[in-house]
Amino acid sequence: MTDQQTFDFSSPLPEWAKQIAVFDLETTGLDLTDARIVTACAVELDENGNIVGSNSEWLANPGIEIPTQASNVHGVTTEIAVRDGRPADVVVAEVLDRLRDFFACGLPVVAYNAPYDFTILHYEALRHGLEPLKIGSVIDPLVIDKFKDKYRKGKRRLENAAEFYNVALDDAHNATADAVAAGRVAQAIAKRWANDLPATASELHDAQVIWSEAIDADFETYMRRSVNPDFTATRGWPLKLSS
Repeated sequence: MTDQQTFDFSSPLPEWAKQIAVFDLETTGLDLTDARIVTACAVELDENGNIVGSNSEWLANPGIEIPTQASNVHGVTTEIAVRDGRPADVVVAEVLDRLRDFFACGLPVVAYNAPYDFTILHYEALRHGLEPLKIGSVIDPLVIDKFKDKYRKGKRRLENAAEFYNVALDDAHNATADAVAAGRVAQAIAKRWANDLPATASELHDAQVIWSEAIDADFETYMRRSVNPDFTATRGWPLKLSS
């Protein structure tokens, strides 16, 4: 792994990164249209990466069996969700309301691999007859890291990024731990690339739409050349909606 000390993290934190919200879901699976929310976190962080106010984490009863593969990751079994979880429609509505409040206040919302969380939330809203979220400024550390440090070797999961940017992540796949770590990684990235990133969260959001498309196009080219000539990458950021 590249030594973090070779990078200058002493740059002032950009204004957009001094007050952020963070968002993470743990779910029943990876299919963006069918996965159900099991746990969720949506909280505000200050410029030091600390939670502002009370922690907000939800546990839902998704109404379906939680596959063993999923519960092995996040630790919530069907039994736990049925016993302790709240109705899925109530949880989804509350998460939507919390995110709407953040966007209404002008806070950028950080989500690592944002299309996963925002797309699942979108289809959960539709599933329960709720109005989908109108998305404001989103910060996706995965997209920024991949675009700005394209040739760095190694995996780019949240735990890898946290290690690389020297951010503590002691309870991976806990919604709150992942959300907070993602926010702190975003702040570390903001310092590292302070002179190269757009000045506002809105401009950075728009840039990530373009960067994500470029990343997907590069991946599609690689897959067609090396694995499957018919491979097509699923486009879309911060939502990947089926046509």
